[in-house]
Amino acid sequence: MNSNTHLQMILTDTRINTVLPAIAQLNLPNWWLAGGAVRNTVWSSIFGNDCGLGIKDFDIAFFDIEGNRSQEQVAKTTLTEKFPHEEFDVKNQASFARWRLGSRPYTNTEDAIADWLHTATAVGVRLNAQGQWQFFTPYGLDDLFGGIIRPTPTHTHNIDAHNKASGFLQKCPYLRLA
Repeated sequence: MNSNTHLQMILTDTRINTVLPAIAQLNLPNWWLAGGAVRNTVWSSIFGNDCGLGIKDFDIAFFDIEGNRSQEQVAKTTLTEKFPHEEFDVKNQASFARWRLGSRPYTNTEDAIADWLHTATAVGVRLNAQGQWQFFTPYGLDDLFGGIIRPTPTHTHNIDAHNKASGFLQKCPYLRLA
């Protein structure tokens, strides 16, 4: 079984599989569900109840060079109405550098996700127009499946990456630093 199939099998019987169709219906350009929801769902599946990392929110990244912040809010409101007990963080990666000081402009959603703090966090999933799963895994899935916390290349010496890693280790003792 390849890694993408393994990832899909883990995510199929989870809240992610419930919200993915609703995210797809938003028709956000070049969207991915990525970040902690995917990472923590996989780690909880692999390491069990002793791994205290759950889904805090669903990180939805998209890219619309013509878009604005209201587009994010409309998507968030629509999803929250469908899933009132869930939190959604919807961000247009085209405007990211405008509101996050020190960030470089991204060329597309994949460029943005590849720049997230850790390799196990830089994993995106989505449904295409036919409802088939698609995956974006710029660093592969070995770290995610192995419970390895490794900064992405641009964040090797980033204190934020180090601090987040410490928080992960406190909540899930089975994880390892690279």
